[in-house]
Amino acid sequence: MQITRVMENARKLISPMGRVALASAASLAVTAGAQAADLPVKATAVQYMKICSAYGAGYYYIPGTDTCIKLSGYVRADWNLLGGNYNKPGWDQGNAQGTKSRDRDYFTSRVRTELQIDTRTQTEYGVVRTYMNPRFQFDTGAAPDTGVLTLDFGFVQFAGFTLGKAISIFQTPWGSSGANSATSFLIGGYDNINGISQIAYTWEFGNGVSASAAIEDNRVINRAPLLNASLTQPATGVFSGVFTNSYGGNVSPDFTGNIRIDQKAFTAQLSGAAHNIHANYYAGPGGIAPVETNGHPDDVWGFAVMGGLQLKELPTGPGDKLSLDITYVDGAVKYLIGGVTGSSFDAFSGGTNFAGSYNGMAVLSLLDGVYTTGSRIEKTKGWGFRGGFLHNWSPAWQTGIFGSYTHIDYSANASAAFCATFTALSPKSNGYSCNPDFNIWQIGTRTAWTPVKNLTFGLEVMYTVLDQSHTGSQTLANPGALTGTFKPTAVYDFKDQGVISGNVGVRRTF
Repeated sequence: MQITRVMENARKLISPMGRVALASAASLAVTAGAQAADLPVKATAVQYMKICSAYGAGYYYIPGTDTCIKLSGYVRADWNLLGGNYNKPGWDQGNAQGTKSRDRDYFTSRVRTELQIDTRTQTEYGVVRTYMNPRFQFDTGAAPDTGVLTLDFGFVQFAGFTLGKAISIFQTPWGSSGANSATSFLIGGYDNINGISQIAYTWEFGNGVSASAAIEDNRVINRAPLLNASLTQPATGVFSGVFTNSYGGNVSPDFTGNIRIDQKAFTAQLSGAAHNIHANYYAGPGGIAPVETNGHPDDVWGFAVMGGLQLKELPTGPGDKLSLDITYVDGAVKYLIGGVTGSSFDAFSGGTNFAGSYNGMAVLSLLDGVYTTGSRIEKTKGWGFRGGFLHNWSPAWQTGIFGSYTHIDYSANASAAFCATFTALSPKSNGYSCNPDFNIWQIGTRTAWTPVKNLTFGLEVMYTVLDQSHTGSQTLANPGALTGTFKPTAVYDFKDQGVISGNVGVRRTF
């Protein structure tokens, strides 16, 4: 009762204006509460890319993941003199007509851009890595305003495995570029700059010692042609050295392996490869097309071995390198003359050996083996040596000197079968003798200037000798119609040929 009386007295004390003020205050409180409830929640901070230092410079974490990525690449422009792109010597029909021929290109050019994408993720099995390098290039002779999109490498590395397109296990880390040469055509050892499809495994033993084994897809890269000497050959073979390829299907990959020691002062590697030679069918009587009922020779296995050494701490100066390798092949000649190099070499010149002859010419044929009807496959043997020395005059200037020597040897039976085919393709004279053995030797130098970091200008010159073993002369009937050149019907002397080629280029790496 007393509480009720107190409340009644308080109500009477509040004036009408007071009651209005209290009501307004209550309304404002309710409105303010509603507006506060409608305010947005504070935004999460933007997640910028974070540096990943676990794998070297240039890596960043992909936002929201534990994967690191590195983007890099280059732009390269080259001008090539008296040869093909990347200082390819004029040793095939495209550039082999000699300097007097008006249909010969005196220079070519290539512009290439490449993007390199490298990702790495740490897992319980170790680092999972992916790598790819899509590139776009435009070459002299391509359709106007068009180019070619290619892929050298694209692979996954996981728990010691490499799966995809990568450098061959057989190849040394420096390939043919131990003197930092621009050419892709220094032969005498394995150099597959475009990668090869493979399944490989690497064992790491510590202290820079490792071993690797792989199966590699040899379908195009590691197979030189196989000559069925009983099969009628195209007339173009007499001056190009190119014959009908009588390889059968691809029934086995190549098996490769290496043992490597990588130290601060040197890197040494011993490599081996096994290569299956699987021939097509024998030809019928008179060299007619092969058929299944004619039978075929048994498969044989070829092999290649290579030893390489690179010295990296030389008394000539910091950063100088001496790179050497020597290779022996038996039925696997593309491990000696490999990569983007072709399987035939030829060149014309104005010099002759006999009065009345029109031109001198060299014809060299590279074959994994030779067979004829009823015979086995006779494997081709060869060996080669390659070396390069790189000297740094200063941080901005460096010079490389490089060279190679390659010898190809056909067995007596292979030579007899080859020569029966080759001799029948054109009339011979002037004491002609046939011998498919040949040598190729090369020497070159490149000087590079790097005025600012990752921008390099280079000048390279290389001299190549095609040392063939045929002697005498042959009469070529209308060779221009067969080669697409202007060569006339005339007598051509078998003669060694020397070709010079050069490259001027610039490369910007990022």
